Amino acid sequence: MSSEQIIFYILSFWFIASSLAMIFARNAAKAVLFLVLGFFSAASIWILLEAEFLAITLILVYVGAVMVLFLFVIKMLNIDKSTLRAKFAGYLPLGLIVALIIIAEMTLVLGGAQFGLEIMPSPERHGADYSNITVLAMQLYTTYVYPFELAAVLLLIAIIAAITLVRKKESTHKKQNVSEQVNVRAKDRVRLVTIASPSKEKK
Repeated sequence: MSSEQIIFYILSFWFIASSLAMIFARNAAKAVLFLVLGFFSAASIWILLEAEFLAITLILVYVGAVMVLFLFVIKMLNIDKSTLRAKFAGYLPLGLIVALIIIAEMTLVLGGAQFGLEIMPSPERHGADYSNITVLAMQLYTTYVYPFELAAVLLLIAIIAAITLVRKKESTHKKQNVSEQVNVRAKDRVRLVTIASPSKEKK
């Protein structure tokens, strides 16, 4: 077994372990941190496949931006842990069924019959002047331009949904009236009060 295979199995182990820990974590913030570990493991595997641009993008975009947004949203929503436990127990049977269906579909699609070493050999080693960014851009903006634009629209919808969830109408939220602040007058906000000075003590 080569050193590259050993590194691959170690990274795969941490990727699977962090994914399971994310699913079974009771704390939402810890689940996000386990997801960050899973992203790092997946990015390292992509580096082994000479997909450096995808690996760096995964770390910068998802770990550096999306996961930070998830943490802010989790803290802003102030989710009740007891409610989460009750919902987790209620949706557990349905979640297990959906998980089994997804695992079966991934096994059929990503199995050895379609992605074995005989059909999909190891990636060809390229020289130092090779740029996978150029190859990826050519594929994205020619062959897969419509799915790429659709993914951008879905991300925009997700951002709007996150903002809508955070800005729920609650009594604790304060609203700013800009016109009232602009039209304010000093005499309406400042009151001058005359305070009588204490009488001097007689000598």
